[in-house]
Amino acid sequence: MTRLSVTLLATLAGTTAIADTALTYGPRPAYLVSQMTDSPLKEQLLACADQTPTRSDFSIGHRGAPLMFPEHTVESNVAAAQMGAGILECDVTFTADLELVCRHAQNDLHTTTNILVTPLAEKCTAGFSPANGDTRASAECRTSDLTLAEFRTLDPKMDAANTAAATAEDYLNGTANWRTDLYATNATLMTHAESIALFRDLGAKFTPELKSPAVEMPFNGFSQEDYAQKLVDEYKAAGIPASDVWLQSFNLDDVLYWIKNEPAFGAQAVYLMDEYETVDGYTPHDPATWPNTMDDLKAMGVNIIAPPTWMLVTLQDGKIVPSALATAAKAADLQIITWTLERSGPLHTGGGWYFQGINDAITNDGAYFEVLDVLAQDVGVIGVFSDWPATTTYYANCMGL
Repeated sequence: MTRLSVTLLATLAGTTAIADTALTYGPRPAYLVSQMTDSPLKEQLLACADQTPTRSDFSIGHRGAPLMFPEHTVESNVAAAQMGAGILECDVTFTADLELVCRHAQNDLHTTTNILVTPLAEKCTAGFSPANGDTRASAECRTSDLTLAEFRTLDPKMDAANTAAATAEDYLNGTANWRTDLYATNATLMTHAESIALFRDLGAKFTPELKSPAVEMPFNGFSQEDYAQKLVDEYKAAGIPASDVWLQSFNLDDVLYWIKNEPAFGAQAVYLMDEYETVDGYTPHDPATWPNTMDDLKAMGVNIIAPPTWMLVTLQDGKIVPSALATAAKAADLQIITWTLERSGPLHTGGGWYFQGINDAITNDGAYFEVLDVLAQDVGVIGVFSDWPATTTYYANCMGL
C-alpha cells in the first residue's frame, strides 16, 4: 500500500465526511474582526462570534489552505474542509505518462517539492543554477519530466524559493515570514482522481482548474482537447454529478470545448480572466479595452467568470465600489467567482497586487472583511477563493450566504 493510500485511510477513518459539528473557525476570523476600524459591519461580524460553523459553497479552498499548509496536499485540503469550505480546488496538470495530478503549474516542482535535493533533479527541464552577482538562482522542474511513480516519491513543501541561494538546499528555504513551515512535514501529494475521492469524502464539491501546459501540445500524442476531456472523464468515472463540479480555465477555448462537448459540465464552467496579462492597455474600468464584452461571453455560452478581486472593485470618493467590469457582468447575467483572499499576508502596507487600485483604502488586516463585504453585497459574487477558508466561511455564515 502506498504512503498516499495509508494517509487517506488514516485521515478519512477519523472524519466520516467531517460532520458540521467538527467544523472550526479557529482564531483568525476573530482576529481579523478585531483589527477592523469601527463600523456597522464590524459590529455585525462581532455579533456572530458565537455562531456554529456550517459548510458554505461561498467559501472555496484555494489549493486547500496554503496560508499555512503545502498547497494541493491531502493535509491542506482536510484543513480547508475543517474550516467549512464547501468547494475545494485541484489545479490539474499531467505527468510524462499522461496522468493527471494536482499542481498549481506544470513547471512548479522546484518550488513546491524537494525534487532539487533528490536524484530526480537530473530529470528537471533546467537544473539548479546558483545565484551569481545580479543573476538570481533558478531551476525548472515539470510534472511532465516525471512519471506518476516518480512524482509520488517527492515530498511537498510550502511554495517558495530563495533566489539568493548558492545551493539547492538553500534554494528550497524561501518561505515568507508571514507563512509557516510548521505543517510541511510528511504532507501528501495527490493525483486528480485521488483529490476527487478525498473531496467527496470530506463532504465538499469540486473546482478543478485545467492548467496551461508548459510543454508544446500535442505532448506524446496528447492534445489540448484530450487533456480537457480527460479532466471531465475522471469525474464521470467517479460518479460525480456535473452540478457539483465547476471546471475552470484561463483558456477560453477550454471553456468553449466543455460547453460544446460536455454541456452538463460546461453549463457551470468558469472562465478565469487574465486579460491584464494578454491585452495591451487592458483595464477593467474601460470596456473599450476588453477583448470580449460581458454580453459577448454570455452569447458564447459562458455563465460564470472569475476575475481577480482587484478587477471587480475601484475607489470612488475614497469608498470601495464595484468596477465597470463587475457592473457589466451583472447586467449581462453572468455569475462571478473571484480570487484570492488571504493571499497577501499582512495588509498594513496596502495589500499589494490583489488590492491594486484600492491600496489607499487598505490600512490593516481588517480590510480583508471590508473588501469581502463589497464583493459579496455590492458586486454580488457567488464564491470567493481563499488561502484560509475560515475567513470566507465565517463571513458567509454570518451573512446567511
